[in-house]
Parts: sequence; structure tokens; C-alpha cells
Amino acid sequence: MIIETKNLTKQYSGKGGCKGISLSVSEGRTFGFLGPNGAGKSTFVKTLLGLLKPTSGEAYLLGKPIGDIKVREKVGYLPELFRYHDFLTGEQLLKYHAELYGLGKSEYLPKIGGLIDLVGLTGKSEQKVGTYSKGMQQRIGLAIALVNDPKLLFLDEPTSALDPLGRKEVRDLMLDLKSQGITIFLNSHLLSEVEAVCDDIAIINNSELVIQDSLAALTQKEVHLEITLKDQLLALKQALRSYCQEVVEQEKKLNITLKDEKEITQILKVIIEHQGEILDIATKKKSLEDLFLACTQKKGN
Repeated sequence: MIIETKNLTKQYSGKGGCKGISLSVSEGRTFGFLGPNGAGKSTFVKTLLGLLKPTSGEAYLLGKPIGDIKVREKVGYLPELFRYHDFLTGEQLLKYHAELYGLGKSEYLPKIGGLIDLVGLTGKSEQKVGTYSKGMQQRIGLAIALVNDPKLLFLDEPTSALDPLGRKEVRDLMLDLKSQGITIFLNSHLLSEVEAVCDDIAIINNSELVIQDSLAALTQKEVHLEITLKDQLLALKQALRSYCQEVVEQEKKLNITLKDEKEITQILKVIIEHQGEILDIATKKKSLEDLFLACTQKKGN
């Protein structure tokens, strides 16, 4: 596992932070880490990166305990809130951070231009960072996170300051990085973004882990089927209950919840057997937003 935690806890005077989190992230996957504001996401990430000392529990990055210096050389990090040296140009800033990683000129000079182009700052690298817009600063921050060719990349709200086109460019970049075998740990409040790029997700609420699984497994466990019938029969409704997780009658519609979309064929067969005339069918799979709300809108949140 690229990331593994066992009951990892970081609290402040016994409160807040993250509590008893056990999760794992496989190599080459893009992992979405979700939760409401104040749930403990940033505390968890900073603890993994060695910026905060854990209260208890264990955590490993690249198979080594957190805090290992050699491991840090293989990790990239784009924080949500950052401030770079305003008096440096974008290119100078990249060189500065490359040297902080211990890279020699022969290692980082050939890649600087490519990184500038990669993050969409072509022609802007000679401008001082102090003149950059927030979106441009986010782009240079992403380049800095990649300057050491990381095996593991932590991105905290990487598109929060970007326009829709910029967000798409960063999503495409994340998919490209994934194709290169880089593991990405993404912390984002943009659920559509997570849904577009992530293989696996975890949701935390009130400092504790609520759920972790592949995105496909979590969003495809239920299928919502809306059927409009010419004539609804009590016998048909009762027959459908044998195959459905839930059947709700609403005006001239039946709203049906299935555990698996493969059951749709059987549902249609039952309707035909009971002389039901179908006027319209609409399916709706469980979305990430549905899942997120179910996990976080609980009593006490």
C-alpha cells in the first residue's frame, strides 16, 4: 500500500482533528478524501505529511513510517492555502523548490520548461509571482508539487481558484499523472471533480471515518427506476415488492429502488405479466452527492 493508517488520531486537547482513522490507498490509484468543513480532512493530511505529530495510531507512506526523510523526497504536496515569495518569478520559484528537494541543476533545469507548459503558464514564467492571479498561483503551486517527480501526490483543493476551463485542464492533468503510475490523494469539496477522476473515496464526518470503498462500488449499489404506468394495479405493486428494495407509489408513477441494475430485466418482465402498460422509464443511479449527504447529514452533525 502507498498509504496505510491504523487508528490514526490527531486531536487538540482531546477534541477536533481526526480520530481513529484506518484506511489504505493502493499504488497508482486516485483517492478522493471527502468531508464537511471542519471534519478533520486537513488535520489528517498534515499528520500524514509529518507536519503534525499524531496523538496516537500508526501511519505509513510508501511502506515507511511517516516522517521518514527519504519518503518525503518522493512526495509532492499542494496545500489549499499557501503563500510564495512575491519577489521571485515563476521560474525562479520552481528552481528554488527543486533545490530544496536536493536536486542538482542537471536534474531540474531540463524539466522546468516542461512543468511550466504542463500547468498552463507558458509565457508567464518570467513574471513575478506577486503579479499572479490566484488561479496562476495555484498553477505554479501544482508545478512545485511535481518538480521532484513524486510517486505520491497530495492535492488539497487544487482547482478552487480556477475557472471551468482551468478545472478541466487540471482534471486532464490528474488523469495523465495517473496513467504514469503516480498515486494521487485528492482533497476536494467539488464532488463532480472527484467523481470524474477518482478510483476510490473515503468520507469522514465529525473527525471519524464513515466509509471507504471504490467509487464504482459505492455509487452503483442502488438503481432508482421511475416507471410511469397507464394503469397502476395493486397486484402489480405487490408483485414488484418481491424483487425490489423499495416500491413507492406517487400519482401515476412507481418509484423503484433496486440493489443491482441487472434486476431491471426481471422488473419489466413482472410488469408485462401483470398487463401493465409502460409509458416511460427513467433510471437514476446513486450519485456521489447522494452518498455524501447520506454520510454527513446525520443527527449531531
